[in-house]
Amino acid sequence: MKKHIAYISIGSNIGNKIDQCYKAIVELTNPNISILKAKSCFYTTEPVDYTDQDWFVNSVVKIETHLDPEGLFQQLKRIETEAGRKGDTVRFGPRIIDLDILIYNNRIIDTPLLKIPHPRMHERRFVLKPFCDIDPDKVHPVLNRDMRYLLNTLSDQGQRVIPYRCEY
Repeated sequence: MKKHIAYISIGSNIGNKIDQCYKAIVELTNPNISILKAKSCFYTTEPVDYTDQDWFVNSVVKIETHLDPEGLFQQLKRIETEAGRKGDTVRFGPRIIDLDILIYNNRIIDTPLLKIPHPRMHERRFVLKPFCDIDPDKVHPVLNRDMRYLLNTLSDQGQRVIPYRCEY
């Protein structure tokens, strides 16, 4: 079976946020997914878009998987559901856990179900900062710019990101 490399964003702003993120990382590890040594620090991050909510804890992990993009997406949704996430009542609102595929190999996918690379990752400091912990030289497959460049040119207006815990 062919192996694929993907980057997954992890975030939580309900309950014990750091614990929710750790649980999601543990749940990601199964016969079809391996978390590579590349794990970012955890960051406390200011909410973006819908700001009337608690701050998040965010991280990014690099994985290797046998799953195709749709299968990986379904696995992430299963983990979210099992953690207690229900349908979002507010777009960009509070969530017990949020798992997003940021990049899958260098594929560009645009279907009603799935958009890869993640369509807003280049606008999100809470994604780019932890991504740069792992792979600052990774090139965005659509924008053809590396993650370091995207982070360094991003406006920091309303996107505070504070180191929370770094164990890796």
